[in-house]
Amino acid sequence: MKMPQTMERPLATVDVAIFAIVDNALQVLLVRRPDCAGEPFPGCWALPGGYIDVHKDASLEACAMRKLREKTGVRSPYLEQLGSWGSAKRDPRGYTITCVYFALLNAELVTLDHSGKVEAPTWQPVDGDGVRERLGFDHATLLAAALQRLRNKVEYTSLPAFLLPESFTLSDLQSAYETVLNRAVDKSAFRTRMLAADFIEPTGEQRASVTRPALLYRLKVRTPVLFPRTFSPRGETG
Repeated sequence: MKMPQTMERPLATVDVAIFAIVDNALQVLLVRRPDCAGEPFPGCWALPGGYIDVHKDASLEACAMRKLREKTGVRSPYLEQLGSWGSAKRDPRGYTITCVYFALLNAELVTLDHSGKVEAPTWQPVDGDGVRERLGFDHATLLAAALQRLRNKVEYTSLPAFLLPESFTLSDLQSAYETVLNRAVDKSAFRTRMLAADFIEPTGEQRASVTRPALLYRLKVRTPVLFPRTFSPRGETG
């Protein structure tokens, strides 16, 4: 069917919710909107993203990677599509459809790019289902959806391992899970599950400690591994 020449097309964008553990808390990477005339939501914080360029972006994921790199300097090793949102009211410049991605990375391995057109990208602490800062557009809704997906997936996947450096201890891994879940998990059951899932392997090195050296591990699999059941709070089995 031929599209009528008078039919207007919606604007198409990609937005990215990037999470990391910073100062022992789950945080999300945000950029500040330009504070100048003609810009929607001037001075507000927002998820990094932007318009799809049909000449540069071979896919939606390619656009997400490009926008993340251009606006923050971050190259994420893992991106997952969250979903799509669209309406005539989410952007005052016109009917807009956005495809949202989310990812986890180790903040210590990232040097944020502060030389872009937007104000410096910044890690902001997660507070409940969002952040305390006001977000532009419908990004509060997008962030809440990303957080819900993240917490749900953490219950049955190896996703928090992407928050860690190349080598880590089992205690580091458990701490990452507990930070995202915002609750404790049973230490013995946790370690049994992590080793049985076979997505990590010893590096052959140890980290010194005041008690006894801790074995260091690394990822064997660069995509999230599924577990047969969800975690139970500390003190329970399962």
